[in-house]
Amino acid sequence: MSTTGATTDPLAALGSLPGVAESVESVRKAVDRVYGHRIMRRRSNEITSEAALRGARGSAALSGADWGLEEVRRRTDFGADDDARVLGAALRLTAEAGQLLSVWRQSPLRVLARLHLVAAASGADEVGRPRQDGEPVEEPLIELPLPGADEVSGRLEGLAELIRAGSAAPALVTAAVVHGELLALRPFTSHNGLVARAAGRIVLVGSGLDPKSVCPAEVGHAELGRAAYLAALGGYVSGTPEGMAAWIAHCGRAVELGVRESTAVCEALQRGAA
Repeated sequence: MSTTGATTDPLAALGSLPGVAESVESVRKAVDRVYGHRIMRRRSNEITSEAALRGARGSAALSGADWGLEEVRRRTDFGADDDARVLGAALRLTAEAGQLLSVWRQSPLRVLARLHLVAAASGADEVGRPRQDGEPVEEPLIELPLPGADEVSGRLEGLAELIRAGSAAPALVTAAVVHGELLALRPFTSHNGLVARAAGRIVLVGSGLDPKSVCPAEVGHAELGRAAYLAALGGYVSGTPEGMAAWIAHCGRAVELGVRESTAVCEALQRGAA
């Protein structure tokens, strides 16, 4: 999404694309329903914790480490192999995202750098900064053309300008653009998918749409499947109105499925308390 030099509110303009308003309204109603659940009013901390675990599992699955929920729950060693390291990175990012909400609007690039540092858990020179020309990118599940370092730098700064300026766009639209732009750019040498999904979560929580972080879109993306995820991302990268609207709608459906997951957790807790 090219944003540099824009004089209007391009994020808000996306809200007028065909079908986007309907997606936004559907998401809002779904979120309102789970927040109105009687268990949410009494035991929201438990729902938040469970949503974090399930969201991390979903994000890791999209990055190729598709473990069962109970395996994630019982596992303590996340450094034994590649899949375990991906899952460990997803869990760390989920925990870290909540600590960065107050920084996001003022310094989104700083937040992205911090997310990459947390995910990579390494002191290597390339960690925590945008990649340079010639540096390889380890993101095997996304096969889109890789933008050059100069384009990455310009588009990241444009995205940061939009975040700092604020927008009248619905939270779903902003989160979808942040998520899609980071996947399209793959600005870091590794863990871009995990970072993109964590940044999208920050937007949804920080905007006030999901202040308790109980609507894990990552669960929904994983449930919809990697093929659908990549197809919708292709729509975003195309830059066409139809493609952008399809990506936003896909992200909206993922949030709704995340809501469904947390609603099921609420219902299970309610049955246990009966």
